[in-house]
Amino acid sequence: MTTVRVLLADDEHLIRGALAALLALEDDLAVVAEAATGPEALAMARAHRPDVAVLDLEMPGADGVSVATSLRTELPGCRTMIVTSHGLPGHLKRALAAGVRAFVPKTVSARQLAGIIRTVHAGNRYVDPELAADAISAGDSPLTARETEVLELAADGAPVAEIAERASLSQGTVRNYLSAAASKLGAENRHAAVRLARQRGWV
Repeated sequence: MTTVRVLLADDEHLIRGALAALLALEDDLAVVAEAATGPEALAMARAHRPDVAVLDLEMPGADGVSVATSLRTELPGCRTMIVTSHGLPGHLKRALAAGVRAFVPKTVSARQLAGIIRTVHAGNRYVDPELAADAISAGDSPLTARETEVLELAADGAPVAEIAERASLSQGTVRNYLSAAASKLGAENRHAAVRLARQRGWV
């Protein structure tokens, strides 16, 4: 029997610990590493070379999609999947574009998640049916991946300096992305752009 080596990355320690304990009950799955931030997930993946990386969408330092994008280049043998409590259509589309093999809500049971990990390891995809239906009905976003990311970081009213730090961009670049996003959405400012993008399910 082949043992699937799994990396778990989630900034919520309690959830990550519980998940690791439950997956350890599966004979063919082995959690070889855990991480709480995006950069830590990348470091752990490089060190342990897992078969499947289970990534939380929202983590400090770099989100799950950004980590998946890096792993696709650095460790092409590592398949990635996203677990999230924020399953917006825009997130799903970004994830699929980054080569993520599965996109699931955190409401799935540990047994379901174990089955999805096996599905991903076998080279197949899994997208939660409700999230897929929402993405189809939302239509295509006119925003680029970077514009979407910056707009998401701006959603809680964070100042430009904070957004720049979290996105590893200059403040001028952040202003340009926000301006471009607002222009594409026909919004008068970034707050209106966030509101419009949310209404359409793009952030």
